[in-house]
Amino acid sequence: MRQALLLTIALAALAGCGRNEPPPEPVRAVRTMTVTDDSAGTVHEYAAEVRARTESRLGFRIGGKIVRRNVDLGSAVKAGQVLAQLDPQDMRLGRDAARASLVAAKANLEQTQADYKRFKELRDQGFISSAELERRQTALNTAQAQYDQARAQSNVQGNQAEYTSLVADAAGVVTAVEAEPGMVVAAGTPVIRLAHDGPRDVVFSVPEDKVALVKKLSTQKDRFSVRLWGDGRTLPATVREIAAAADPLTRTFTVKADIGESSATGVRLGQTATVLVATPQSAGVTKLPLSALKEEQGGTIVWVVDKATMTVKPQPVRVSGVDGNEAVIDEGLSAGQVVVTAGVHVLNPGQKVKLYGGVNGNGSQAQEQKQKQPAAVAPIGAGSASAPQWARPDEHPPPP
Repeated sequence: MRQALLLTIALAALAGCGRNEPPPEPVRAVRTMTVTDDSAGTVHEYAAEVRARTESRLGFRIGGKIVRRNVDLGSAVKAGQVLAQLDPQDMRLGRDAARASLVAAKANLEQTQADYKRFKELRDQGFISSAELERRQTALNTAQAQYDQARAQSNVQGNQAEYTSLVADAAGVVTAVEAEPGMVVAAGTPVIRLAHDGPRDVVFSVPEDKVALVKKLSTQKDRFSVRLWGDGRTLPATVREIAAAADPLTRTFTVKADIGESSATGVRLGQTATVLVATPQSAGVTKLPLSALKEEQGGTIVWVVDKATMTVKPQPVRVSGVDGNEAVIDEGLSAGQVVVTAGVHVLNPGQKVKLYGGVNGNGSQAQEQKQKQPAAVAPIGAGSASAPQWARPDEHPPPP
């Protein structure tokens, strides 16, 4: 009997729980603004880096063992300064051998010339035949060719000996050191990277959908400028080069812009900068605070308020750029629509809203009426003198 009573009570409790309805969704207070047609010129910003117009990777023209490096990373060098040195012993021996061969070829040429002169006199006197004089002429030509060859070989060996010194071909700054003393390097192996003094470029990357815009604006004046991160200065820039192919890793196009001589601008190599690309003014656009935008399913939406029902609905829009702290919308909105500018992340389609500060959709102030229930006490029966019935649940009869 007791178990049946407990079962009945449990079923009654479950039935009571099932009849509870979910609480109504709260009415959210939001800030709004009315859409108006405007004109705006957006400014695109790209992260950039200051680089030298010319940067050379210097290496020895011959192979050998590095015995000395005279500069370090960041060193300023002058044109003709020796940067590194190879072991010159083998090159000097080759040069000496070539010079000795040149001396021998010269002596042989002089001897052949003297012989030819004597044989020519004998031929004029009729003591030898013309065939013998022709053989002497051939020997003289051979000796002359051997001398020319020895002289050229001597010059080559002399140059090879000079190539053991790596010399800076222009003034600049060492930006990288890629080999150390003791290493054996082949001809042409990069040893030192040198950034030449002179013009400076800012290098930045542009996505595929902005390349055509950058090419178009590159022919217009005052469309590009550079803001230096270190000191906040802004310098004019001119687009000098746009890559013809995208980077295989980032799929972006590299753009180089000229900012003038380093001596005039005072910029440092590797300095961080921001490239500002100003687009022309365009009419028929809308500016909204960035707080009014919400990303949803890969797109951008705003919440539009229906003045009649005071509900919101999502409206897809297209953002063409950013102007300061405002987004420039060129598609999806029309003049006169009311857009939510704050509280967009807590809204749902069809949700009831009220304007922050109590302003309704028509712009008038809504008055909230507070209804107060009287705390009167009603008797159980007319003329009854029994205990009173308390109307409010928070009031209790006094203890006996």
